[in-house]
Amino acid sequence: MTQHIDGIDPEAISAWFQKQMADVQLPLSFEFIPGGHSNLTFAVTEAAPADGHSPRKWVLRRPPLGQVLATAHDVGREHRIISALQQTDLPVPRTVGLSTGDAVNGAPFYVMDFVEGLVIRSTEEAASLDLAARQRASESIVDVLAALHAVDVDAVGLGELGPKENYISRQLKRWYGQFQKSESQVEGGLNLPAVHRVHAALSANIPAQNQTSIVHGDYRLDNCMLSPEGAVVAVLDWEICTLGDPMADLGLLWVYWSDPDEDAVMPQASPTSLDGFLRKREMMQRYAQVSGRDLSNLDYYVGFGYWKLTCIIAGVYARYAGGAMGDVTQETIAGFRHMVERLAEMAEESVS
Repeated sequence: MTQHIDGIDPEAISAWFQKQMADVQLPLSFEFIPGGHSNLTFAVTEAAPADGHSPRKWVLRRPPLGQVLATAHDVGREHRIISALQQTDLPVPRTVGLSTGDAVNGAPFYVMDFVEGLVIRSTEEAASLDLAARQRASESIVDVLAALHAVDVDAVGLGELGPKENYISRQLKRWYGQFQKSESQVEGGLNLPAVHRVHAALSANIPAQNQTSIVHGDYRLDNCMLSPEGAVVAVLDWEICTLGDPMADLGLLWVYWSDPDEDAVMPQASPTSLDGFLRKREMMQRYAQVSGRDLSNLDYYVGFGYWKLTCIIAGVYARYAGGAMGDVTQETIAGFRHMVERLAEMAEESVS
């Protein structure tokens, strides 16, 4: 019998699986996959088939426990995007099905095929790749991003995913509102005047949006699953994907990609400082070559990327400092405080 796992009703989900595929081998086993701070991810494995074939494996995604704002963790949206992108050559898993209500598992969920691959979140994990694989990973990440931005959204049925115009102005409004909410949650406020100054500077100098594409919204190394040779075999975490300005993805990729001579404020940025990974400028040059896109306004989108990330981490810090994340050490809280202060500095440096 499967050990109890919060967020999973084994019997109800097993019955749901049987409706999706009559040949599924019960009992199913479930395992929580850690990583990330948003929708919850579980591995689902069937029992070994009698014919001796290897058991099949899937991934189940559902909102966080206790989540009441369905639109904030819309797994139906993720399922829609991944299903639509299966019509392209982009590396996305095959979707199995979607449960839209709460009746089966207490919250909506969707299931997709399990993809074998590496998720690189640390320098130690990156060191497992040889130099050629690190270079291949750099090239593949850029090439996949360019291919994503080239998708005809209307042709794949995503033309109504979101508004197509004024992406940056909408994002500035959204994340500034989130930051102001975070300020109100911390006693005495956050005391980060740089965030307000950068918001004003970005709002006053929004570049013209020359193209509308799918915008992943959080495209980085550890949201891409790699083969041992370094090729991207799956792009993960489509939770905040929408339509808009593709340059925003490129600016944020710059923010998350650390060169050897840089301090990686975000832990996710540290692996790329190892030998073999392309440098930031090389990444951008490859994107320009593959996509044919003009990157003359890149600095603006890098500044926006730092500012957006500052607002996101400020929210995480506010939740920790306000006790919403349970018992945490003062060291953890201080670490997030340092992170958000340094990101705010880097955002201001980027727009100066």
